[in-house]
Amino acid sequence: MLENCQDAKQRWGGVSQIVDRWLAERQQMLVKYCALSDTKDADDTARGTKLRAMCEIMVDYVSAGHFEVYDQLLKEGQDFGDADAVKAGAELFTKVDATTEEVLDFNDKYQEIDDLTTLDIDLSRLGEVLEARFSAEDQMIAVLHDVHKDMI
Repeated sequence: MLENCQDAKQRWGGVSQIVDRWLAERQQMLVKYCALSDTKDADDTARGTKLRAMCEIMVDYVSAGHFEVYDQLLKEGQDFGDADAVKAGAELFTKVDATTEEVLDFNDKYQEIDDLTTLDIDLSRLGEVLEARFSAEDQMIAVLHDVHKDMI
């Protein structure tokens, strides 16, 4: 019995570590986003450097969500036999996935051009997209992971 508890802690503790690392990456991205937003009067070279740094972590964050975190969360719901959570998670994933193209389009646009004249408008729109994404991701964590913490 003790061995089963340790296995469960290792298994789901690993999910917690993945989620924690991913959320820390989100925070780093937001810090870079805010720093970039605060440089409206800076020259394009300084803004471009900050923009590339923010885009790099943003793409890493989005990729980690799609290729690591969401799968782990859905698997956790399935392993706990929580059909309602899995269904809710799948619906939330659809909301998250809808934001992915806009995030990647932003990245692609600013990887290919040096013209930052529309950056402030694009950053504003990106902020709205990220806010919607974070809300859906947080709900996924709540329904697929946090709800099972007491069962481990």
